[in-house]
Amino acid sequence: MTKDVFEKVMQDFEGDPADLIPVLQRAQKTEGYVSTDAVGRIARWLKVSEHEIYGVATFYSQFRFHPPGNHHIKACLGTACHVQGGEQMLFVLQRRLGISPGETSSDKEYDLERVACLGCCALAPVVTIDETTYGQMSVLKLQRLLDEREND
Repeated sequence: MTKDVFEKVMQDFEGDPADLIPVLQRAQKTEGYVSTDAVGRIARWLKVSEHEIYGVATFYSQFRFHPPGNHHIKACLGTACHVQGGEQMLFVLQRRLGISPGETSSDKEYDLERVACLGCCALAPVVTIDETTYGQMSVLKLQRLLDEREND
């Protein structure tokens, strides 16, 4: 995080430790994730420990600590999706992309997120890629979808 970016993140805040969550949100919005450098700078500015920042940030699923991929994939594991095979979809994604939830592929093409519910239970199991929702997925449908994306 450069000095200019840091100043942009801190704009509108007075350095009160109570501003930690909105400052982390702004840092992530600015950089796409909360970098180690951002945590250090925020800790010094708000006069809180880096451990405290990680404690707060890891409690909330909205914060990520790795740069995002070009495409964001979510695998739903809510009750309906879980019952209909959501775990299998997540396994296929992990195996194909070589990453676990919260990580970004080595080619920076995809990042993977495990979510509790995407709110479209009637379509279970569900996977989203960027803003597109794919329902009633099966292992074969997911494999084909990934193949098609690789060939584009």
